[in-house]
Amino acid sequence: MAHQRFEFDMPAPADVVFDAFHYHVWRARWDSLVGNARVVGGAPCPFVGAETENVGGGWLRGLSMRTRFVSFDRPHVAAASMIGRSFPFNRWAASMRHRDTQPGHSVLIYVYTIEAGPKALRWLLEPVVARVFARQTQRRFARMRAFLVTHAHEVVAWQRTHPEQERP
Repeated sequence: MAHQRFEFDMPAPADVVFDAFHYHVWRARWDSLVGNARVVGGAPCPFVGAETENVGGGWLRGLSMRTRFVSFDRPHVAAASMIGRSFPFNRWAASMRHRDTQPGHSVLIYVYTIEAGPKALRWLLEPVVARVFARQTQRRFARMRAFLVTHAHEVVAWQRTHPEQERP
């Protein structure tokens, strides 16, 4: 089993970073790891108990995963775990914590646990899967950071036109 924790400094407040990740209208504009993500049932973002379907992006487009959100407390934390199995994962779970650090900046703490499979090949697959997933995670959040540098103001404007009572 591979377990990793990353901290990413973000050039926007925690609520902006949270929404840029979890609202698929924004995520589709920057996410390099997931080519298509949707909440089953059509909600604009996840909520506790929501299931999502995620298809890989780029050279990872052949991978897909279904997840269930076990926590969703905007703008502080969200956590999900994989439903079933999806090669090369037997298990996958992740959480994101957001914390403002100074005006206009925050830190995103991303923690995940993965277990590769099938079990008979875990000794061979897991080091490779862990290395690729860690590298793709770093690239993914670097793209998010770059997106927020130039587009955070758009997310803020969107938030003003979509009051919290319209957001789960």
